[in-house]
Amino acid sequence: VQLQASGGGLVQAGDSLRLSCETSQRTSSIYGMGWFRQAPGKGREFVAVYSWNNNATYYGYADAVKGRSTISGDYAKNTVDLQMNSLNPDDTAVYYCAASQSATLDFDLWGQGTQVTVSS
Repeated sequence: VQLQASGGGLVQAGDSLRLSCETSQRTSSIYGMGWFRQAPGKGREFVAVYSWNNNATYYGYADAVKGRSTISGDYAKNTVDLQMNSLNPDDTAVYYCAASQSATLDFDLWGQGTQVTVSS
């Protein structure tokens, strides 16, 4: 199973952007999908997660994006989107889609990354 991310690009500060991710084949063994990012010269950091288990869903956000980002997904279709608003230059990074095949959200599947650049 591979992850395919799309939606990155060059935007101006204050703009919005929507990132999308899907698996190369549908599988029932995925418990959660999320987004991480890596800015130049920095380590990879968590952005947002959408997970499901026993008919319950969970949404989580990093403080850096909370309140201006919304993660949504479809566990049956293995898709996840990230809507980001009020973007600022600190959001500039390569964004990675990830998926977990365990309920403990040990993200073991990673996409190729999509570049988001926010100009001031």
